[in-house]
Amino acid sequence: MELAGRRVLVAGAGVTGKSVVTALLARGAEVTVTDGNAERLAELDGLGAALAPGLTEPPEGTALVVTSPGWRPSAPLLVAAEAAGVEVIGDVELAWRIGRDLPAPPVWLAVTGTNGKTTTVGMLESILRAAGVDAVACGNVGYAVLDAVLAGHRVLAVELSSFQLHWSRTLAPHASVVLNLAEDHIDWHGSMAEYAAAKGKIHQHSATVVHNALDEWSVRLAAAYGPKTALSVGIGVDTPRPGELGVVEDLLVDRAFVADPVHSAEELGALSDVRPAGPHNVLNALTAAALARAYGVPAEAVAKGLREYQPAAHRAAEIGEVGGVRYVNDSKATNPHAAAGSLGAYPDVVWIAGGQLKGAAVDQLVQNAADRLRGVVLLGVDAPVIAAALARHAPDVPVKTLPAGDDEPMTAAVGAASAMARPGDVVVLAPAAASLDMFRDYTQRGDAFTAAVHALAGRGQDSGSS
Repeated sequence: MELAGRRVLVAGAGVTGKSVVTALLARGAEVTVTDGNAERLAELDGLGAALAPGLTEPPEGTALVVTSPGWRPSAPLLVAAEAAGVEVIGDVELAWRIGRDLPAPPVWLAVTGTNGKTTTVGMLESILRAAGVDAVACGNVGYAVLDAVLAGHRVLAVELSSFQLHWSRTLAPHASVVLNLAEDHIDWHGSMAEYAAAKGKIHQHSATVVHNALDEWSVRLAAAYGPKTALSVGIGVDTPRPGELGVVEDLLVDRAFVADPVHSAEELGALSDVRPAGPHNVLNALTAAALARAYGVPAEAVAKGLREYQPAAHRAAEIGEVGGVRYVNDSKATNPHAAAGSLGAYPDVVWIAGGQLKGAAVDQLVQNAADRLRGVVLLGVDAPVIAAALARHAPDVPVKTLPAGDDEPMTAAVGAASAMARPGDVVVLAPAAASLDMFRDYTQRGDAFTAAVHALAGRGQDSGSS
């Protein structure tokens, strides 16, 4: 990708924008950066790029626009650029093009989906490293994919958002997967169809297309977007058929990446090695295994990598046990689909939920979880919506809705949940909603839950940790 002397406009001055600006300047591009936030833009002063706050159309002579993921396609600047025939790409597409031109281009193993992305790329990174591969988890997970490319890593376990994929054009992973799809980010994409189309782009030029056989959208997008030349691999939690990975009794099993899929299989480790627990994380583990196997990782390295994987914070993390009741922090469950996976992992649950639903429906979630709910504590702006769904589908389950304006809402929520729980129950923070109505982000919400559980344990009750 020839960048020397080209005029490039970077839309967005956040973490992604800074990474992009640095890479472009190093390759001799003439860079202008724009952002509606003047303070954030000023943080890039001194890098060597021109700073232009609040642009609504590209400067004259602009040959390329590189946009940060948060910018919507309807942003006036991006609309004006495309109308003028200026190519608009995202940081992921830029990283792919720069990496493609390196003497030793990195191998991309790409993951998207509504839920489970970060867990899957974390498992994949652990598996690859267990095999002795120079690999790193990057992308939407927090380490910019462009930085990972320029650092020279051999294999990239890349988490990709629908925003990033929307602006991708030529990305061609060695293997790719859409884990699942549920209603999310409709405000950004405009419709469920557009959201799905963005996700499906991950497969367009992929060599191995992996699909979740238990998710209708995953199957559909693999068929619609996967090239005819791609190897197709299925994932499930039952006995696998030829061309699939699955579960036999208490073992993870591969019948896709073996010499004779019809008559042979390889063990990839024990079901008990999958952490966090739950069927959705078994699917994540099998998906990570499939992507690693597509790269040629041996079965024993898959098993070792899964055993050594340490789950990220706020993702079904068990905080401890108080009075025979376990407490699980899944603050990252920011939509109903994610919360369903979390609740489904335990037979007897006291559920802490609520926040900003962003218009998502919760009736199906409540209906599916009703028989395992022992009590529910609600907080946040959309608590009444969840309460109404509980009244319709789980009318016998005790519900406590916390009043708005509580000074320590999570302390109150954990206290209320503790009063409902009995020994053997699991109190699960799985909000099914965003956090910004009450917290800075899902991390602060999870930290508040953890602190409240520790305070509960410190009030003279027996506690264990895990």
